[in-house]
Amino acid sequence: MTKVQEIQTAIESLPREEYIRLRKWFSERDWEQWDTQIEADSKAGKLDFLIQEAMEEKSKGRLKEL
Repeated sequence: MTKVQEIQTAIESLPREEYIRLRKWFSERDWEQWDTQIEADSKAGKLDFLIQEAMEEKSKGRLKEL
């Protein structure tokens, strides 16, 4: 049995409350990693094209007010 299979088996045997806690932890961890990656990409200029696209759309009057 692989480590992943062992973890899966352990997760399946968790009481509902602990399973919910684990899901919340995974979700929060994923969002933290996402935020870290977005911040790094932004600092590296990898998202600058999005600003350029938005500015072009704005100059053409094609943006919606939020």
